[in-house]
Amino acid sequence: MEISNISAFANINNQNLNVLSDNKVEGKSFDQLLKSAINDVNKSQLDGYDAMRGIASGNVPNLQEAVQKITTAESTLKLALEVKNKALGAYKEIMRMQV
Repeated sequence: MEISNISAFANINNQNLNVLSDNKVEGKSFDQLLKSAINDVNKSQLDGYDAMRGIASGNVPNLQEAVQKITTAESTLKLALEVKNKALGAYKEIMRMQV
């Protein structure tokens, strides 16, 4: 294998990094994005709890919308838990790496 082939791969890798760095999310930092996601999950959970209270008390104008809010809250929480589990798994894997 020639060394020029390795440098060609390095150039391709640098081009990919440039493309990735151009796709920033409106200048938000990671902690802002994380807080926003957590707030969205919390809002979904509160909407689901309100819908459950409405169903239990009989004060719900549209049963289908209430059930949809409960289902959305459940799905959102499951997704958040899976993302958390994957992030913790990745962190543990990084901590096991030898430097």
